[in-house]
Amino acid sequence: MPAPQRLLTGPGPSNPPPEVTRALAEPMVGHLDPFFTSLMDETMEALRGLFQTTNHHTIPMSATGSAGLETIMLNLLEPGDEAIVGVIGYFGQRLAEMARRAGATVRLVEAPLGEVIDPGRIEEELRRGPARLVALVHAETSTGAWQPVEEIAAIAHEHDALIAIDCVTSLGGVPVEVDAWGIDAAGSCSQKCIGAPPGLGPVTFGPRAMATRAARQHPMTTWYFDLDLLFAYWGDGSGTHTRAFHHTAPVASLYAFHRALQLIHDEGLDERFARHQAAHAHFVSGLDRLGLSLFTPAAHRLPMLNVVNIPDGVDDHRVRSRLLEMGIEIAAGFGPLKGRAWRVGLMGYNADPDRIDVLLGGLEEVLRDERR
Repeated sequence: MPAPQRLLTGPGPSNPPPEVTRALAEPMVGHLDPFFTSLMDETMEALRGLFQTTNHHTIPMSATGSAGLETIMLNLLEPGDEAIVGVIGYFGQRLAEMARRAGATVRLVEAPLGEVIDPGRIEEELRRGPARLVALVHAETSTGAWQPVEEIAAIAHEHDALIAIDCVTSLGGVPVEVDAWGIDAAGSCSQKCIGAPPGLGPVTFGPRAMATRAARQHPMTTWYFDLDLLFAYWGDGSGTHTRAFHHTAPVASLYAFHRALQLIHDEGLDERFARHQAAHAHFVSGLDRLGLSLFTPAAHRLPMLNVVNIPDGVDDHRVRSRLLEMGIEIAAGFGPLKGRAWRVGLMGYNADPDRIDVLLGGLEEVLRDERR
């Protein structure tokens, strides 16, 4: 059954570049083959460049972005810990649930949908009582809000807390400066701005995070996401490590991810970030022409994830269904925004004026019929 051609302008996955798709068809090798272990090392180094970190413990987990985030929570939290989680939408709530399941007592700091959390509110919460971890969503996929994290990271460290971020939607589209911002752990995904197929969860852990993990009082409750076991396979950084079998890595997916990282570094990070900003501006100009507006305030609006207000009298499901018939995917709103907004992703290969014009042309045609 042949798959249909789609322009994937929802919140992910996005369309991979052709070079990345071709990499999936490279000859298969074993997951301990010397060629593949060399590719693993190259992938780690390229991923460090994207996270802008020197952290050795930086890998694409053989699982989705959500699994990468759960790896952070299960390794850094244990029963009896306190965690402060910033919630600016659905994915902040998910982080909080992961922290609870890791055994922590979770204290929420929430902001209205579309807004971001003021650093002073995190400081107030830390003054009320210490916490092992402060966790935030850098790019909230449900609302299109772009949460500043650098000042909050400094505040967390002043109070002897770790800082972890969900950069699932931001990595590869806007700066994520792990070392410069003082981020202790971060998790993302392969299928959004990085431009690879779904199925890998890039993570990075800094020295403070690894020291905290080493001082755990309770044994790990996970086998698959245990960092000690994972890095027995990925390598301990000594250069002489003999890799121990942990799991059968998804070889073809790593080929594609490696190629996607190569393309990012060939383009240049600054150039890539500027391209995503320009794509966003082009899209907003097109929305203005169609009489459409964005839900998220301009002061903290993501360039790669646009939450579009649905006009009165326009049927959400019918518009998305008709666009899909044209080969164009956009997504519905989450939670309170369901039926009130569309989520439109302009990520990686799709952060391109010509591809955006295809989307805008489809929207124009469908809305013309809706408004008759």
